[in-house]
Amino acid sequence: MQIIQYPARETWEKLLKRPVIDSSSLFGTVQQVLEEVRKNGDQAVKSYTQKFDGVRLDSLVVTAEEIETATKLVSDDLKQAIETAKNNIWKFHAQQLQKFEKIQTSPGVYCWQKAIPIEKVGLYIPGGTAPLFSTVLMLAIPAQIATCKEIILCTPPDTKGKIHPAILYAAQTGGVSRIFKIGGTQAIAAMAYGTETVPKVYKIFGPGNQYVTAAKQLVSLKDVAIDMPAGPSEVEVLADETAVPAFVAADLLSQAEHGVDSQSILITTDKQLIDKVQDEVALQLENLPRKEIAREALKNSKIILVRNLEEAIELTNIYAPEHLIIATKNHKAVAESIVNAGSVFLGNYTPESAGDYASGTNHTLPTNGYAKAYSGVNLDSFMRKVTFQEITQEGLNALGNTIMLMAEEEALLGHSNAIKIRLNNEER
Repeated sequence: MQIIQYPARETWEKLLKRPVIDSSSLFGTVQQVLEEVRKNGDQAVKSYTQKFDGVRLDSLVVTAEEIETATKLVSDDLKQAIETAKNNIWKFHAQQLQKFEKIQTSPGVYCWQKAIPIEKVGLYIPGGTAPLFSTVLMLAIPAQIATCKEIILCTPPDTKGKIHPAILYAAQTGGVSRIFKIGGTQAIAAMAYGTETVPKVYKIFGPGNQYVTAAKQLVSLKDVAIDMPAGPSEVEVLADETAVPAFVAADLLSQAEHGVDSQSILITTDKQLIDKVQDEVALQLENLPRKEIAREALKNSKIILVRNLEEAIELTNIYAPEHLIIATKNHKAVAESIVNAGSVFLGNYTPESAGDYASGTNHTLPTNGYAKAYSGVNLDSFMRKVTFQEITQEGLNALGNTIMLMAEEEALLGHSNAIKIRLNNEER
């Protein structure tokens, strides 16, 4: 990890740059796949699945028999863990349900909102180096709470045409309607445009590699909505002298093992913590099965020593981390000053991995600084807010002149006439 001590303020922006691959360079290749799937549907999807995943599929659909077999392969302990996580995720997201009251903005003028679920949603779950069955729960459960009519899931098969049993079990547990053996760009294309087998959806959710990210960006321009811009995973630990070095190191490594382009940042006010954390990182790294991935990610990672908590907070808000762990003496007070972060973890006993799996919060979060403008996935991500209004004749009589004056000032006389014709209705 790079160590930077007391960086000058004018260097902060450059210092905090992410190791992000520009996915726009992939747009040509990705666009070709998208167009092929749009034109040729299932045939193109199968062709690309054979090319990219090394497996020839007769059917893209995961059958009920395959799900039943997968269920038997998942251990009872893991089933119980998934059930515990599901219950906590359900509790947290169900609490986000809102009831909107009708209000009278002025006499005879009534306005209200109604939350309506997105009817068809598509979930993308990467295969890659780790079977992210936890992401299935994070996406499917709020979609189920929102009562989306159709929840489909695409995930790449292995070379034998199989899906990891835990992914299938989590999908069944989370209320997924249909599952398809499709990965990468072709999965995004299938959900965006629809094929003979895969239904077109209205919004696509889920993480993925740089090709999936590029595909989501392209289809979102005019074909389908997406959850948020996505990039490599990241964590920041904001720590003072009360932080436990072993805990900090473990948290930094937990993100580093995601991928070689992940980033772990430690911002601290305590100079002595630096060596202790480095020692712990070296010690713990050797025990990780994915240590080579983590080792590469640590090359993109930094330890930054600052003068005080005020600087640490300011630097954090500029960085806008996906995950932020606050390991300080007064962590609640520090948290009050945080305005840019995807998800915040308070105290020495709140690791980021708790939010990744089972505390109840969602782990699908904005990366690459998008936390300055985007929220993580939540119940609202699966719903739309439709506004309604009703105006009585008396209400229009009272408000009409205001509307006409404003419309005429904007030279939109048709708007004004829509009011005037109603106010003069008794004369017609």
